[in-house]
Amino acid sequence: MDICRYSILLSAIIYLFIYLLKIQSMNSKVKVAANATTGAIVNVSENNPDYAYIRLEQTKAIVDDNGFLKNRTISALLQGDTQDLRDLAWFDGQEVAGKICIKESLEPFNSKNPERDLKKAGDTGIVCSVEGSPIYRKTTWDPTGTKVESFVQHDNIDELRAAYESQKSNEALKPNADFSIGG
Repeated sequence: MDICRYSILLSAIIYLFIYLLKIQSMNSKVKVAANATTGAIVNVSENNPDYAYIRLEQTKAIVDDNGFLKNRTISALLQGDTQDLRDLAWFDGQEVAGKICIKESLEPFNSKNPERDLKKAGDTGIVCSVEGSPIYRKTTWDPTGTKVESFVQHDNIDELRAAYESQKSNEALKPNADFSIGG
């Protein structure tokens, strides 16, 4: 390889490394989130008081299917024994190490309740799929921050576009509070 090609390759690698560092720095720290209704940090299971969960949130820079960068807040549940979670003594807004990791698959994560982890497109309620097979999505907290995320590209684009267009037209037909026919 001649020096010119080597220089170009090295420049490209350096640029990519800097770009990835910038994207990574756009991600916020993982934070503990209190239950919006009760204010509780440790949320005890209704079925078994020995088990509970803590909700964790992170704002991440995510590139959508069209290559558009959007900041999205994602969450994960840290599950465990109720007392073990209480012993952490975490508080609302506390920053914890690591990242929230997204994992997508064509295989369900929970064989007893596969519907629980279906990947749905926004507010449409439509399940993202590949050749008719549903995509499953799960988020977990990775305290090391080293786990690699995995994504599955859906192919039911026409169905989703139709649903989004339908939502847009329904939004346009909603009454405006500032407009009234009656006097």
